[in-house]
Amino acid sequence: MTAANLLPGISSSKLATSRLGTHLLSSGAPGGEPVVLLHGNVSSGRFYEELMAAMPPRYRCLAPDLRGYGGSDRAPIDATRGMRDFSDDLFELLSQPEVLPAKRKVHLLGWSAGGGVAMQFAIDHPERVTSLILMAPVSPYGFGGTKGLDGAPCWPDFAGCGGGGANPEFVKRIAGQDTSEESPFSPRNVMNQFYFRPPFRVPRAREDVLVSEMLRMAVSDGTYPGNMEPSANWPGVAPGRLGMNNALSGRYCNLTALADISPRPPVLWIRGDSDQIVSDSSLFDFGQLGKLGLVPGWPGESVFPPQPMVGQMRALLDRYRARGGTAREEVLEGVGHSPHLEAPEKFRALLVGFLEQVAPR
Repeated sequence: MTAANLLPGISSSKLATSRLGTHLLSSGAPGGEPVVLLHGNVSSGRFYEELMAAMPPRYRCLAPDLRGYGGSDRAPIDATRGMRDFSDDLFELLSQPEVLPAKRKVHLLGWSAGGGVAMQFAIDHPERVTSLILMAPVSPYGFGGTKGLDGAPCWPDFAGCGGGGANPEFVKRIAGQDTSEESPFSPRNVMNQFYFRPPFRVPRAREDVLVSEMLRMAVSDGTYPGNMEPSANWPGVAPGRLGMNNALSGRYCNLTALADISPRPPVLWIRGDSDQIVSDSSLFDFGQLGKLGLVPGWPGESVFPPQPMVGQMRALLDRYRARGGTAREEVLEGVGHSPHLEAPEKFRALLVGFLEQVAPR
């Protein structure tokens, strides 16, 4: 299988496992040090192409599309398992002899929702992880519906997160294959406004590729954004049981077991200081939108504050260190949600320096 217009040195294949047909991009020496790159929501493995092409060839980079995204099968997501559907998919993929030798350990790099997948995989299979790189990762308590550094639910039913949190016009435009710039809710404009810190934009030809990858994802109750349930609690919607946004909700996503895994791989956390998606004042969080007066009826800071996503992640890594692990936080100035695209040289220097430190040649 060949994807159109891949950057030099990157190959494309689709592999069938007992769970899923997974589209995979790969680069570097086949026997090289394996680095697995996990993409975020509303994206695909192709968002890593520039990074893969620029990595030293001694690293074997593997960028799978998650289920329902890119060229992978449109399999439904059991949201009640949190990130475990994706973790199980990845384990089966990495167990294929044409992908890696048996039981080969990997460096895991997860971006945004992919950071949640990486953490879940490390929880499930710590013996397979050489190191963990978290780039603008989702909070260990998921996305939305929780408060405080301990991730307490704002409401018993976790209202205010899940499939009902996706903007319906954005979802409609993805389903309609909208490549335009006519609406603030078009995928192109959402990417440029929120994935990056404006006015940053990738070159237009590359932008077209990334937008086309956003549009390849499956849109349904079982995939993105997932179904929803009505709630008597503000803002009136609670997580359903299917789909990506429900799997990411505070109701089902809890990754705090990372602090207790053994062995504990070294962790590098990289984020931008201008991230509008994963932050303590996220513009995709009902608590922040209510505080800004953009969603009426907000019950106030004591009931439903903005989720402290960065604070929750930092608290988890503090526990990780207290139990004997090592973890480092790096903040890139003037960078939004996509450090690998917005500050590629700085990001790559941090990444390669870390890989050389934890697995020197």
